[in-house]
Amino acid sequence: MRRFVLQKIAFTILALVGAATCAFLLLNFLPGDVATSLAGPQASVEDIERLRRALHLDRPLYEQYLSYMANLLRGDLGHSYRNNMPVLKIIMAAWPATIKLALSSMMVAVAMGVPIGILAAVKRGTIMDTAAMVVAFVGVSMPTFWLGLLLILFFAVQLNLFPFYGLESLSNYVLPSLTLGMGAAANIARLTRTSMLEVLGQDYIRTAHGKGVKNGRVLWIHALRNAAIPVVTIIGLQFGGLLGGAVVTETIFSWPGVGRMIVNAFGTRDLQIVQGGILVLAFTFTIVNMITDIIYAFIDPRIKY
Repeated sequence: MRRFVLQKIAFTILALVGAATCAFLLLNFLPGDVATSLAGPQASVEDIERLRRALHLDRPLYEQYLSYMANLLRGDLGHSYRNNMPVLKIIMAAWPATIKLALSSMMVAVAMGVPIGILAAVKRGTIMDTAAMVVAFVGVSMPTFWLGLLLILFFAVQLNLFPFYGLESLSNYVLPSLTLGMGAAANIARLTRTSMLEVLGQDYIRTAHGKGVKNGRVLWIHALRNAAIPVVTIIGLQFGGLLGGAVVTETIFSWPGVGRMIVNAFGTRDLQIVQGGILVLAFTFTIVNMITDIIYAFIDPRIKY
């Protein structure tokens, strides 16, 4: 198990280096001059050159990259010249809101997806199975921004049940969590159904039924545990996807998280914040995937071999 964990950590480090490299190259190849945009239309040529030197844009690309990676190793994500604050401090102020939204959305996704998938597998070929898969198909197909607008229109405007902007109370979590969690719930339901159908057809399930074990025990103890590995995997991947999808959801619901912060930073050309925000989201996604791999290695010891 130790060797397995060390291998996963090594691959995670490589993935993080790749993510940092992509974030650096992506923003360095954007059109336009960063220093001119940050300095503003009233800035003089001297001010623009001074800012370019402060951002190290006057250096060759490889020197910029080495300086960027060295700063990352020290935990320095750069400095926002528009806000006159360290980027890491700005991101950390918004990070808890994004994590809370992702966790609440994942709770919605698991609470909806796993039972629907199990029900569809148990009732295979019936109207309940068909209805469950239709709901899952709609959940996968519907764009996040469209679902969010529909929920706002119905639950906030028409019924006035939930607020649709900001983060002031628990009721503010309802609509964003549903918006972000529905797509993940649909994916989890489909994979849970497939995995359960495969397990329910195994010989040891039929043997358990033949021994007179109650259906509920066979389902929850024998079948679900063995079907859990791909489900745990998709839950981990969906959590990372929720962090990325939070960009759209946070913008729609004025949620004070990293996604909305990145969108606003794009509008003001504050590329240090954009770069840092993308890197933090990628870092979290990669770490979650590593933890997921380790967890399902504990669930099924055969994985580590």
